[in-house]
Amino acid sequence: MASAAEQLASSMNFGALAKATELKNRIWFTLGALIVYRLGTYIPIPGIDPVMLQQISGQFTGGVLGMFDVFSGGALGRMTIFALNIMPYISASIIMQLLTAVSPQLEAMKKEGESGRKKIIQDTRYVTVLLAAVQAYGIGVGLESLQAGGGGSAVIDPGLFFRATTVITLTGGTIFLMWLGEQITQRGVGNGISLIIFSGIVANLPLALAEVFELSRTGQMSVIFLLALLIMSVGVISFIVFVERAQRRVIVQYPKRQVGNKMFGGEASHLPMKLNPAGVIPPIFASSLLLMPLTVAGFSGGAGPEWLTWVTATMGPGQPLYLVVFVALIVFFAFFYTSIVFNPDDTADNLKKHGGFVPGIRPGKNTAAYLNHILMRLTTVGAIYLSLVCILPEILRAQYAVPFYFGGTSLLIVVSVTMDTVGQIHSHLLAHQYEGLIKKTKLKGRRG
Repeated sequence: MASAAEQLASSMNFGALAKATELKNRIWFTLGALIVYRLGTYIPIPGIDPVMLQQISGQFTGGVLGMFDVFSGGALGRMTIFALNIMPYISASIIMQLLTAVSPQLEAMKKEGESGRKKIIQDTRYVTVLLAAVQAYGIGVGLESLQAGGGGSAVIDPGLFFRATTVITLTGGTIFLMWLGEQITQRGVGNGISLIIFSGIVANLPLALAEVFELSRTGQMSVIFLLALLIMSVGVISFIVFVERAQRRVIVQYPKRQVGNKMFGGEASHLPMKLNPAGVIPPIFASSLLLMPLTVAGFSGGAGPEWLTWVTATMGPGQPLYLVVFVALIVFFAFFYTSIVFNPDDTADNLKKHGGFVPGIRPGKNTAAYLNHILMRLTTVGAIYLSLVCILPEILRAQYAVPFYFGGTSLLIVVSVTMDTVGQIHSHLLAHQYEGLIKKTKLKGRRG
């Protein structure tokens, strides 16, 4: 079966894609939804002076706001209706998953099945609205305090009405993106939330390349360093692809069973366990937790409390404390998210129910302990890999003022989301071709 699937996958071409009507509709829906998102990143919130905002935002292009602007697809720098992007929803998902792990009520709700899952999703939406409103209010207050070089303000008419408008607009934008991401996941191809972040990064990638070449042209960056940067980016991408495809295959044996005069089973299969079980989720979660409070603090423009100024100075990208906290969060979410997506006890029970066993390991608790041992080692390697990919470019970028788009987190998201989306397209094509083969077989059977 595996060899047949591989042959079928290798034989797929654009002709097969043209015949897969449902897949084409899903791809077109995904592209249309992402175009709507990109259009929204150019619609400014009411009450903003775009000229003054451009002057002020230029002061923060290399700091925390510049880094968050990468994930928002430029929406934050232009202060548009999608300035908060999808980050409040990601933060809300983190909070709900943490609460589910420690709350017996939420844990019981999760085990209720589809109904429990819908309740948790609904609670996540409520938390998203609350977080987005608080962060939008902070940004509104921060915008009023920002001053351009000539003393002008980015806000035309500061006051309570502007703050209320900002809260409603930014919160509504986040809720719309949350809904749009869910629609892409259900009716399109790929994970909607990841694709929204992915499209924001990719959309501004040409500008980042132009910025790098401009630095080289003006002599601020040497040609040798530019070549080294491009080679490093290609190397990081290759390394990400290699690790994301790597997996540990645990051999599973099924005993032979006799049903009537026929013998079934007896074949050996394998349980694939990815080298990085958590995928791209830990860096996204870590970035979300770090960037949202720092973004609101960054909008204070130095006019806030003294401790807020200290936070923005010591927790900026490339700073030692920022790197330490970033790595700690990546490691934590790598283990936490892996524990959610893969349960060794449930896997061992399922193997036992179907008569499967790992050679040399007793079924049940021993198998669960064995799988957990492998999982912990894989997760440790995955956490180290994620930390290296995300941190090393951060250090280089802080030292040599390389644009954020060449950071490890951005490349990791782009490559991982691309691989996941292409994998889903292949799955749809395989399903379509198998359906075609089944229909042909039925027609031949009827003729016979």
